[in-house]
Amino acid sequence: MGALSIQQVRKAFGPVEILKGIDIEIEGGEFLILVGASGCGKSTLLNMIAGLDVPTSGSIRIGDRDVTHLPSRDRDIAMVFQSYALYPNMSVAQNIAFGLEMRKVPKAERGAAVDRVAKMLQISHLLERKPGQLSGGQRQRVAMGRALARDPKLFLFDEPLSNLDAKLRVEMRAEIKRLHQRTRTTTVYVTHDQVEAMTLGDRIAVMRDGRVEQFGTPDDIYSRPATRFVAEFIGSPAMNFVQAQRGGDNGLNALGLPLPATPEQRAALERATGSPLSYGVRPEDLTLAGAGEAGALPGTLAMIEPTGPETYAMVDTPLGTWTARVPGKVAQQVGEAVALAWRGASAHLFDADDQRVA
Repeated sequence: MGALSIQQVRKAFGPVEILKGIDIEIEGGEFLILVGASGCGKSTLLNMIAGLDVPTSGSIRIGDRDVTHLPSRDRDIAMVFQSYALYPNMSVAQNIAFGLEMRKVPKAERGAAVDRVAKMLQISHLLERKPGQLSGGQRQRVAMGRALARDPKLFLFDEPLSNLDAKLRVEMRAEIKRLHQRTRTTTVYVTHDQVEAMTLGDRIAVMRDGRVEQFGTPDDIYSRPATRFVAEFIGSPAMNFVQAQRGGDNGLNALGLPLPATPEQRAALERATGSPLSYGVRPEDLTLAGAGEAGALPGTLAMIEPTGPETYAMVDTPLGTWTARVPGKVAQQVGEAVALAWRGASAHLFDADDQRVA
């Protein structure tokens, strides 16, 4: 049995089913990401792991214990909330030690734990301050310190970085990853941010409408999306899509224009029954080419978004507006005739009816 096992968990509020049979299992020391759009059920699932809510059916196990109906206090977990949830009248040291005090841990042990996590999080100089005297990033470190002081079996994070500015988010994301590498405590982390999901997780559960759309490593999720939803949700800018038909030299075309396909995709086309197809290609798998280049998709450069090391180029094509993610600067000007060339046959093919990989 893994460190966390979720089996056929369902949750309904009256006739409305929020979770529709969740199955997830991770091993000790893994960092699990629950990612999805607002309303997909990820926070509801986290609350049930935490014991703040109870499933309508199914079971949750932490280690070798069934905790489905066990109170939070008996689960040996620690949770970091989006709102930090610090006590404003207590000092940083008191906030970190509070959970230990409630568990009747001796004062000397509490002091040692506070010193240990304060050094780990580099907040030793803040121990006498109140939360109102801290920045957002410092408050989040205190909230993490309170969880770390417990040395629990399971860490739970509920969108802990969403209240921070962009620079602090990057810094705290790196801090959380370093802490996990140091402690190797099993962690479940909820976010709607796909960058956090890809950079932090050992494994990712992409959720949609109360179900796990795909569960795998970041590389699995990104390179081999199981559904069109996963392909569109993970990756920035989003994947380019077009409705495709069978035919042409490569076995695929759209509006009569040939589309590159892998040998595996061409083999799948030969076995297919004739259902419509969605053809997707990531922006980084496209590059800007000169107008009229053979095998490229013709178009007009509609917009340029420079980000520094790379540029997003939006091109109006016969297949719609497609985005290419190219290194460095773009020499062409908006309104100029260009073409989009593929970097190999690195496209994705989905059945247009059930939206699953073809």
